[in-house]
Amino acid sequence: MKPSLWLVDNEQGLKLNKHMNKMYNAHRWQPNTTGLTAYPCNWCPRECGVDRSQTAGFCGCPDQIKLARGALHFGEEPCLSGEGGSGTIFFSGCNLRCCFCQNYEISSQGWGREISIGRMAEICLELQSAGAHNINLVTPTPYLQWVLPALERVRPRLHIPVVYNCSGYEKVEVIEVLQPYIDIYLPDLKYYNDELSWRYSRCHGYFATAAVAIQAMVSQCGPPVFNREGILQKGVIIRHLVLPGARQDSIRIMRWLSDNLPRGGFLLSLMSQYTPTFNSSLFKEINRKVTSREYHSVVDEAVRLGLTNGYIQDRSSAASEYTPPFDGEGI
Repeated sequence: MKPSLWLVDNEQGLKLNKHMNKMYNAHRWQPNTTGLTAYPCNWCPRECGVDRSQTAGFCGCPDQIKLARGALHFGEEPCLSGEGGSGTIFFSGCNLRCCFCQNYEISSQGWGREISIGRMAEICLELQSAGAHNINLVTPTPYLQWVLPALERVRPRLHIPVVYNCSGYEKVEVIEVLQPYIDIYLPDLKYYNDELSWRYSRCHGYFATAAVAIQAMVSQCGPPVFNREGILQKGVIIRHLVLPGARQDSIRIMRWLSDNLPRGGFLLSLMSQYTPTFNSSLFKEINRKVTSREYHSVVDEAVRLGLTNGYIQDRSSAASEYTPPFDGEGI
């Protein structure tokens, strides 16, 4: 079963202190991360090289899992949210920290609560028991040194897919390490033009890095697989948010997808929900919503190229309702 192009409507448990959490890491199972480490940190392409036990790098993340929310979420693509909701776990910090991020309270301002590996494992099982269709990890890359042991701990009891929801700015080595644990990748492909990625995310080489990572994700997962209810069980959904004044950049991304990824090998989620927020007011050209003409010119190009397996959004999607409250629910 494959969807055609259509509209998207839209403290509990034992907590170890930081010292005990590090002891847990040292003495329990650890994944083979092929040289990836937080001491000094090289988990993401920025490779800050900081010792996370002493200080945070660009992402602002500590050396212990820090979450803002772990609850059912109904604002994802229909094949993820379904009727039961996506079991979405929001991590604090981000390796891009875009100036227009709708989740800026956690991505840039770092709101959240530190938890143990054991608690992380419990949250996954609690979400499954609550009826979640999947476990949706949002920007988890800086925490993988602790997240992977948590996933390993629950693997025998977790019977729903695990989603890796990320910015696309990932290392291929990380994607390789994730293979035993991740069923679905949900990356952004934000920019084609390096000037845009630097201006809005202080990131040089975003596209070159994200393009290779996304190719690795598609190769690893294969074509989308759905259950009888139309809920995605395995595959890749590539998100692209159309930005004000940047429709030509979006069109270049559509053409790259068409030329470089296997037809039918992924789903496209083409989003119109851009809403000026956080530091977008510092850049006049993006301090407004996307016009219907801008968005539909990108949709038209996607259709012309045959990229019709996935989702588009109604213009009413450009609203703050897509951002959940970061109130510590489920943590």
